Parts: sequence; C-alpha cells; structure tokens
Amino acid sequence: MINFEWGIEGVKKFSAVSDIIVIVDVFSFSTCVDVVTGNNAYIYPYKYKDGSAAEYARSCGAQLASPVRSLDNISLSPYSLKNVTELSRIVLPSPNGSELSLLSKSRITLCACLRNYRAVAEYANSISSNVTVIAAGEKWPDGSIRFAAEDLIGAGAVISVLEGERTSEAEACSSFFESSRNKLEDLILSCVSGKELFDRGFSADVHLALETNCSQAIPSLVNGCYINQSNSSLH
Repeated sequence: MINFEWGIEGVKKFSAVSDIIVIVDVFSFSTCVDVVTGNNAYIYPYKYKDGSAAEYARSCGAQLASPVRSLDNISLSPYSLKNVTELSRIVLPSPNGSELSLLSKSRITLCACLRNYRAVAEYANSISSNVTVIAAGEKWPDGSIRFAAEDLIGAGAVISVLEGERTSEAEACSSFFESSRNKLEDLILSCVSGKELFDRGFSADVHLALETNCSQAIPSLVNGCYINQSNSSLH
C-alpha cells in the first residue's frame, strides 16, 4: 500500500509497518540532502541546533553546517552546499527533516525533493509497494505542524511515480501534483515558505529547489547517515 502522511505523527504511525519511508522537506532539508549526496558526499541529519551539534560533528569526523541559513557558508541553504566535494562529511542540524529521518523505524528510509523525486520513487518501486511518503510541513512557534504547499507538491511528485495501490490520501496528494504541473513554479514561488525565503534574500535556494527531476541521487539513511544509494562505490 502507498500511504501519505504529515510530520512526526505520520512517521510514528507508519514507519514501523512500512518497508520504505520517504521524507519530503522541500525547503530545505531534502534539497540539501539531494545536493550533498548528488556530489557523492555524506550527510548526517541532526535534530538539535544547540552546542551538542558541534560535538556530534567531531564524533563523525564531519564538518558542521551552520543552523543559520547562509548562501556563503555551509548551512541549511541548499545553494551553500552546491560545491561540497566528493566524500565530504556534513552534519546538518535541522529540527524538522532530521528529526523525521531519525525517528523512522522502516527498513529503508529515503529522502526526496522535487529535484530527485523520480529517481527515489523508481528505486522504491524496485524494492516494495509498501511505502509511506511523509510531508514534513513547517512548524508554528508552539511546535505544531504548519501546512506547507511545497511539501504537499513534493510528496505528490514521489507518489505519482510509485507503483501500487494507494490510500485515498495518497491518491489525492498525487492528483494535486499532477494538476499543478503546468503551474508548479508559480505555486511554489507564491506559497508562504517560498515568499519567506525570497523576503529573507534566499531566492537562490528557492530556484535550486525548483530544478525539477534533474537529479539521479537516491539518498538512503544508513547508520544515521544519508548516502547516495545510486553509487555503489560509497562505503
């Protein structure tokens, strides 16, 4: 069965009974993961943005990405990660996408965005039709989930390629993506998260996230680290 759900409660409910979980957090965790693994580097999700992140990075022999978004320094900005070199190790503090990834109890946890949705979905098809796609959403100040149009679209893109019987929620999510194909850029540029990033000077991140189906990276979580499953030479 192909399932679709939102956020932490969705991961808790479905990950233990799904062969595969796919995390979708378009702005910006999933796009960061795609960019780094697409360069055949390693990315370690970390849920905290406090001082413990530096210690964790040291324990992994990795560089700590700044939790403060910056285009110029390695951070939660996908654009800042474009030139990460092969086999680099990056710890990415993110209390949303990272937390969802690390909560997963599925046999396989993948990460998808608009850039790599087809590659990820086709890889999932080769393994199982028992898949749950999780849209991360954003968070309100009290920690509750905030609907995010970009994650609904990203999740729908993945589901549109997945093979198997779909729940009504998964079918509706896929249908929304299919009906949005011709206006995808307008929808994402005008959604709340897209406008927030533009207003803060991060239009480069938005345009990078909009490079639809341009990547063959298949980020798979292995021992707490996302690696590119499409490159069997990575160890």
